[in-house]
Amino acid sequence: MITYTYEKAKQNLSTLLAKSVKEGLVRIKNKNGEVFVVKPEKKLKSPLDVKGVDLGIKTDEIIKFIHDGRKTI
Repeated sequence: MITYTYEKAKQNLSTLLAKSVKEGLVRIKNKNGEVFVVKPEKKLKSPLDVKGVDLGIKTDEIIKFIHDGRKTI
């Protein structure tokens, strides 16, 4: 884990952010000895963002199933 001084962090912010993405987090230590952690936020995914499943059914077959299902009602 890399620790930057406050001054070095100010001068190299883009590098610091890139390191946090690559390594998971970066520490910044100020003159008072306090330490802060910078880490990238996890990307939020929609619960509806699911991988499709290939059932091997063509569009025409799906439409036929729908029409056949509506005829029986």
